[in-house]
Amino acid sequence: MKTYTYKITNDCEIKGTLHETVKKHAPLLMYIHGGGLIWGAKDDLDKKQIALYTDAGFNVFSIDYRLAPETKLPEIIEDIRDAIIWLTEEGNRQFDFDMENIAVIGSSAGAYLALMTGTLAIRPKAIVSFYGYGDITGDWYTEPSPHFTKMPSAPEMLANQLIMDKQIAFSPIEKRYAIYLYCRQQGKWIDYVTGKSSNEDLSSLKEYCPAHLADSNYPPTLLLHGDQDEDVPYQESVNMKQVLEEAGVVNQLISISNGKHSFDQNMEDPQVIQAFEKVIQFLKQQLD
Repeated sequence: MKTYTYKITNDCEIKGTLHETVKKHAPLLMYIHGGGLIWGAKDDLDKKQIALYTDAGFNVFSIDYRLAPETKLPEIIEDIRDAIIWLTEEGNRQFDFDMENIAVIGSSAGAYLALMTGTLAIRPKAIVSFYGYGDITGDWYTEPSPHFTKMPSAPEMLANQLIMDKQIAFSPIEKRYAIYLYCRQQGKWIDYVTGKSSNEDLSSLKEYCPAHLADSNYPPTLLLHGDQDEDVPYQESVNMKQVLEEAGVVNQLISISNGKHSFDQNMEDPQVIQAFEKVIQFLKQQLD
């Protein structure tokens, strides 16, 4: 395991950690963590999942990126783009991997960012989305969430007190969750993450919605989602699958029966074990 700085901007160092497989010149999986774009870190990737990937013959490069609301969405996506550029231009000189065979994997907000990589100038060869979303303008994000409004109320003052006076590229959930909770209870995630008001016309945000951008050149994509997800609606992956079908893109949706958000944290669940077997199979098919 080795950590690299792939970008420095505004005095913010943004890093990625490499988990190598024993296989030489192996494909590489770039992993993007979740956290509503507000919290999380490259080290959040489950150790059992890392072992699954490396044992299957894949290198894993788990990345940080700048977090909202200190950094807005366009710059966050730039970080993801720059991570891929760094891998192909600099990373391949620092460690051994097959740069012709890079896939991007993400969970939740990280899966949204993974889906966004399919719209960039340099695209991965395949994408795996764990309970991600292709449209950030849906009412599930712009209206108060029934799931989160059942929780104790997060006051705006507390949310704002947790915002830093400088850009950051990682944070534990306990230091930032109240920001996300406030956003979901008030339907203000768009406001905090993009700087736009969720009450105004959001059509300009379509350029940050993979479900509106996917074309016939979009990478083969595997979607995994619990059908009882109370955070990111299962319908988001259903919709993304339909978009990919219409574009003629190779895709598959694995539905986890009664699965909640972050279903993959239960690595002992037979359904989850089977799902990961399909993930490995998909990656081996797509990465030569």
